[in-house]
Amino acid sequence: MHPLLEQLRQSLESTIDGMTAEEFNWHPLNKWCAAQILEHLYLSYTGTTKGFQKMLEAGKPPTMRGALRKRFRAWFVFTFDYLPSGREAPAPTRPKGLPPEEVRNGYSQKIAALDAIILQAEQRFGSGAPLLDHPFLGPLTGAQWRKFHLLHGLHHRKQIVRLRKSKHA
Repeated sequence: MHPLLEQLRQSLESTIDGMTAEEFNWHPLNKWCAAQILEHLYLSYTGTTKGFQKMLEAGKPPTMRGALRKRFRAWFVFTFDYLPSGREAPAPTRPKGLPPEEVRNGYSQKIAALDAIILQAEQRFGSGAPLLDHPFLGPLTGAQWRKFHLLHGLHHRKQIVRLRKSKHA
């Protein structure tokens, strides 16, 4: 597995390790619980993998035009390794009520599938080529997709850590 995605996998694993079902499902009013946060990440890995699958089946990366605003956002995220908070998750990545144990036991395989398909796309179209369009950041290379998922996962990891502390406060 690529080191960035392995770092993501290990970071999430260490964060949820030892969480009870009660801790996993506890949340303040109008906030996601750890199970929902992990489901959101699970769905984002699934969605990105499906996007890469469609692109590979089509035989070429889609023609993408990154609006200036998206390019600026991408420059900011990848220059400062910072994912701003406050953006609403795209509908396909919002928790849908998957069984928490399915998500807890399956997110690691979703990261592995994501890793494999990004590598496959890079081998076919080149590692420096924009491969797939991100809804907020525009066209990204394989390296940028890996970095995005790491930053996104670390962003949500902090939320899970805060939930664990709040539950015990």
